[in-house]
Amino acid sequence: MAIGPMHSGGRRARRAPMAEINVTPFVDVMLVLLIIFMITAPLLVAGVPVDLPDSKAGALDQQKEPLSISIDNGGAIFVGEQLVEEAELPAIFAARRAAAGGEAPPVFLRADRTLDYGRVMRVMGELNRAGLNKVSLVTTSAEDAP
Repeated sequence: MAIGPMHSGGRRARRAPMAEINVTPFVDVMLVLLIIFMITAPLLVAGVPVDLPDSKAGALDQQKEPLSISIDNGGAIFVGEQLVEEAELPAIFAARRAAAGGEAPPVFLRADRTLDYGRVMRVMGELNRAGLNKVSLVTTSAEDAP
């Protein structure tokens, strides 16, 4: 019996370790996560449904966390996503001003387009009285807005 070049006295030939990693499963998982985040991210924007008016104004550049105030079509006032009464607004605004320290935080005011103008102005008056003067009225962008 002849011993061939591949046969070395009863021992098996050892293979060199594989230095490649199969990344296909990793890419599949990352693509699924990307799709999930793309679908869920727009749903996390606002918790209070408000029908905003249209405007041609551009978006604002923000560095600080803004105070978000929403007034729905029934006239209910929300600070963040918490329902508050109009009588509680001065205390809430004063506390927010004190928590901000030196500079007043920006305020985003979202009001339904069907609301009475006086209702929105009462909330803006309370903001002004508390020293929160950087108020931005939130609208939706429209190409054909006047």
